[in-house]
Amino acid sequence: MAGRGGAKGGKGEGSLAYRAWRQYLLQLQQHPLRTKMITAGCLAGVSDSVAQKLSGYQKIEKRRLFLKMLFGFAYGGPFGHYLHKILDYIFKGKKDTKTIAKKVLLEQVTSSPLNNVLFLFYYAYVVERRPLKEVKVRVQKQYPSVQLSAWMFWPIVGWINHQYMPLQFRVIFHSLVACCWGIFLNLRARSMSLKQA
Repeated sequence: MAGRGGAKGGKGEGSLAYRAWRQYLLQLQQHPLRTKMITAGCLAGVSDSVAQKLSGYQKIEKRRLFLKMLFGFAYGGPFGHYLHKILDYIFKGKKDTKTIAKKVLLEQVTSSPLNNVLFLFYYAYVVERRPLKEVKVRVQKQYPSVQLSAWMFWPIVGWINHQYMPLQFRVIFHSLVACCWGIFLNLRARSMSLKQA
């Protein structure tokens, strides 16, 4: 019977995955900020769930998971949305090599340090509920190595993002990579906590 499964074979326009992707793209077009916020929040949740399991947690800590999703939703999505719009405005949407290098450099000296300091502070103060005095000491101690690691990794991601991704997909791509980066930061923060305990 070629009728239903024939040419499409579950991969064409009638497949659930295809329809879901089309609906996602429609939401991204009609409600870009909201869609990026939800996507960033969900990916932060995936990142934290994986990090918790890799860290040896028997049961997912729901409070921590919620707070990490909240960070992605309330900060990661909106920040990325406006950052990429501003960069495109400043550089007039150009994609030549020199312009992309400038965009990546600007990102790395402005938003990268801000994002890493904010994440480390949020993780220690809000997620782990540490006293403010202790948080400041921890952030000062952890930040240099986290930022150096970021500068070895994120410029490549930024280059790919600005070179190959259309504007509406840059936050999504960034959020996907940030999902992996979040696992790294979670594991790093966790190992530092165990060493200091």
